Amino acid sequence: MAPVVTSVSPTQGNPAGGTPVTINGSGFTGASAVRFGPNLATNVVIVSDTQITARTPPGSGTVRITVTGPMGTSTQNVFFSYTTVAAPVLTALSPSSGPTSGGNTVTITGTNLTGATQVLFGPTPATILTNTPTQITATAPPGTGTVNVTVTTPAGTSNSVPYTYAAVPAPTITSLSPTNGPTTGGNTVTITGTNLTGAIQVLFGATPATILTSTPTQITVTAPAGPPSVVNVTVTTPGGISNPLSYIYVAAPIVIGVSPQFGPDTGGNSVTITGSNLALASAVNFGPNPATGLTVISDNQLTATAPPGTGTVVVTVTTPGGTSTLGPGNPYYTYLGAPVINTLIPDTGSSLGGDSVTINGANLTYTDSVTFGGTPASFSVLSDTLAVATAPAHAAGTVGVQLHTPAGNSNTLPFTYDPA
Repeated sequence: MAPVVTSVSPTQGNPAGGTPVTINGSGFTGASAVRFGPNLATNVVIVSDTQITARTPPGSGTVRITVTGPMGTSTQNVFFSYTTVAAPVLTALSPSSGPTSGGNTVTITGTNLTGATQVLFGPTPATILTNTPTQITATAPPGTGTVNVTVTTPAGTSNSVPYTYAAVPAPTITSLSPTNGPTTGGNTVTITGTNLTGAIQVLFGATPATILTSTPTQITVTAPAGPPSVVNVTVTTPGGISNPLSYIYVAAPIVIGVSPQFGPDTGGNSVTITGSNLALASAVNFGPNPATGLTVISDNQLTATAPPGTGTVVVTVTTPGGTSTLGPGNPYYTYLGAPVINTLIPDTGSSLGGDSVTINGANLTYTDSVTFGGTPASFSVLSDTLAVATAPAHAAGTVGVQLHTPAGNSNTLPFTYDPA
């Protein structure tokens, strides 16, 4: 069977010829000629039965490519166009130097770079990563000294730009600040060390961070997201990869409950907060107001002194993992005004006790005890301004009646016990 030509890459080249092309198809074994129109190609290499590489002969216009083998000549309509395309021009390399081991990414800037077929560092090909009309990124091969970098396209080979292989010292990192952060990432981390110039990549575990600033001794990055864990942070420069330092991803704190759930609007009382991920707590807020006296007891419990406030507020805990949000549990705390007794009706009774006494006042809803001269009385709270107590037995005389709520003790009013 005669050879079959299915495609050619590239599909155009310089009229002067010399464009390197790859011809794809089948039946190429034993091929004796490759023609572009009537003209024979040069540097023909039979790579396999399905691929041939060659350089184009001089020509013009659009011509058909044919391959001749022992069984005949191909007849497929696969064309190559001769076109006057400007030769590539290089203007800059970034960086213009790198380690003798290669492996670093070099950005090549210029014009007419479309369809680059080869980038050479001296005699050694580089790996092309990306290619646009004005920019190529390539992985530098190993090398020594100063070499010329050139780019070849279908239109020819560019001018050369020098690139220097140097013994670049490997980076060393000595500290991270902070050393922990939220699982959501997004926080800024400062990395301090030496030989950090030209940082190419910063990894948190296997995840790249966004590099914000870079100097020889300091890099700032935006930490990526990560699960709760300890990961190694490393910096890669043209000199290699740094030593690792540990960074901790901290899960966000959760507040499940507070005890007590009530307190005086003047603050000052100790409140126990329970939940999870509390060990690294740096702040506790009661609504918008910061608490004081923060003491971490365990990862599940801490205490804080309530600040002044009003109404019912959400208690939040802040750690390097973030600030707790509403979820399961009851993180609410209610501020109470101090209880006030305005009148006792009646304000006298038998020393045998048993008299019903109506207490009028304010902030009575959360009353938890009523005493007559220090003796507890049974009581019922009817509203925030009204309670009814049963006077306990007491020796004849006048005693003070007092209420207590989570906000503290009320004032006292006199109650007189008459002799039985």
